[in-house]
Amino acid sequence: MTTAQPKPTKRTTTAVKLQATAVEQPANKVAIKKTPALPPKTAVENAGEFPVQNQIAPLSVKKKKQDKAKVIRDSFSFPEQDHHKITELKKICLAAGVHVKKGEILRAGLNLLTNLNLTDLLQAVEKVERVRTGRPKSVKKLH
Repeated sequence: MTTAQPKPTKRTTTAVKLQATAVEQPANKVAIKKTPALPPKTAVENAGEFPVQNQIAPLSVKKKKQDKAKVIRDSFSFPEQDHHKITELKKICLAAGVHVKKGEILRAGLNLLTNLNLTDLLQAVEKVERVRTGRPKSVKKLH
């Protein structure tokens, strides 16, 4: 009587081949073992295993960048007193532990002005001293 042996699957034959190649290498060389990619398991083979989380990398999703507000550079003419007021406000904020820039002080003032009703806004604008626009003319020296 001859007993029929089951035909080995690809999975077992590759494992046997890997074991055979590991034995045949000389002892004085360091063997680097490369495992070939195994065919994917079927649903029946996976039935007893727990699923591995994050096994498949998700497709890269491009994050939409937030639209940044365009920054505009401009110059203004200030009376010296108003410039000192900005410096004083910066010092007060720094004493409270908050570092602010001149532009941030001006923008905070704009935010407060936009929250005012029309009559209060007009009163605030009337209190502001009018300044000549442009750069001050330099005095030419005579030789």
